[in-house]
Amino acid sequence: MNDPKTTPIERTDEQWRADLPPETYQVMRRHGTEFAGTSPLNDEHRAGSYACAACGLRLFESDTKFDSGSGWPSFFAPLPHAVATSIDRSLGMARVEVHCARCGGHLGHVFPDGPRPTGERYCMNGVALKFEPA
Repeated sequence: MNDPKTTPIERTDEQWRADLPPETYQVMRRHGTEFAGTSPLNDEHRAGSYACAACGLRLFESDTKFDSGSGWPSFFAPLPHAVATSIDRSLGMARVEVHCARCGGHLGHVFPDGPRPTGERYCMNGVALKFEPA
């Protein structure tokens, strides 16, 4: 039996558009990017977790968040089975795109220039995340 926390969500584009704020819809369903430095989550330092803004799946814990200087909320590791990746060639180069494992929403990209222990930087769009205090 599938775990209801990770069972894939299938919805029409019209359903997503109706349920998400316009900026979140643009990022998560149209693979957009918010402007650097605009997310209030950049300054969020409380203990808690970061969930998908579209479906609520917990994606990252606050103890994996770090200030990358990029202007977007950054993490060095997602929670197990929380994200999926694909290759994004939209800008004429190959980047690793990060999606919510449950709803498939675009979250951002992962780069190999993060801190220890993983060396990865999950550079996420703040409008794709919802902070849940501990």
